Amino acid sequence: MTQLVWNGLFVGSFYALVALGYSMVYGIIKLLNFAHGDLYMLGAFSGFAVLSALGGVSAAMTLPVLMAVLLLTMVSTGLAGVVLERVAYRPLRGAPRLSLLITAVGASFAIEYGMRAATGPDPRVYPVRLSGTSIEVFGARLTLQQLALIGVALVLMVGLNLLVTRTREGRAMRAIALDPRTSALMGIDVNAVISRTFFLGSALAGAAGVMAGAYYGKIDFLMGFLIGLKAFTAAVIGGIGNIPGTMLGGLVLGLLESFGTYWLGGEWRDVFAFGVLILFLTVRPTGLLGERVTERV
Repeated sequence: MTQLVWNGLFVGSFYALVALGYSMVYGIIKLLNFAHGDLYMLGAFSGFAVLSALGGVSAAMTLPVLMAVLLLTMVSTGLAGVVLERVAYRPLRGAPRLSLLITAVGASFAIEYGMRAATGPDPRVYPVRLSGTSIEVFGARLTLQQLALIGVALVLMVGLNLLVTRTREGRAMRAIALDPRTSALMGIDVNAVISRTFFLGSALAGAAGVMAGAYYGKIDFLMGFLIGLKAFTAAVIGGIGNIPGTMLGGLVLGLLESFGTYWLGGEWRDVFAFGVLILFLTVRPTGLLGERVTERV
């Protein structure tokens, strides 16, 4: 049973990292960026390219090399997110939300099939795997690399929460989320803050992509589609637009999948996850930590 908990927390940390990008972007400009899962895929392929260029990595150096690649990937996918915002979304800033949603879907397909054209349709085997000596933690068997990546994910999530709640940049993000026009009048560079928000969210998705590639061992150009939907599910569970809620939602979804797979079988994993999404949208659409907001007309 403890093993199921650890497995759920490990996979849930992927969901939480990707879901944070959804939540941040929705919180600041009310956009459901359905191309966000593909930034996770870009991160996995960016890490693959760097690791392949390095050649073989010894078992002793797997974790240090993976951490360095993680940082490089976060920068590259962060910049990709900024380009996506600048090219696809900023020109439509004042457009109806449906136009933005359609653009997001189009951007998603463009990224996916652009990667297919560049790398081919076949899955790639990741150059490093999270293997090695395992240790027992509260009755569960985990490798040191898995524990380290769980720690990295937690550091990234806590760091983001501190940035949003304790820094000037975070105050600017929250001000724009409340009232972008007044924020601009108060001297906040709205476009720059939105771009930095996309950078942060995309960087976290890229980090999750590298972690997932090393964990699962294979990547492909469509891997971001399903994880994007599950990250959206995690954001809804926790309360989309709420940073701590989104983190909680990712971990909860990971745990639900882990136990659901154990009880019902692996073929029901995705059905179980999206069934939870429908349940939350029906019973508690604001999520676990979200608050109901009344808009004045």
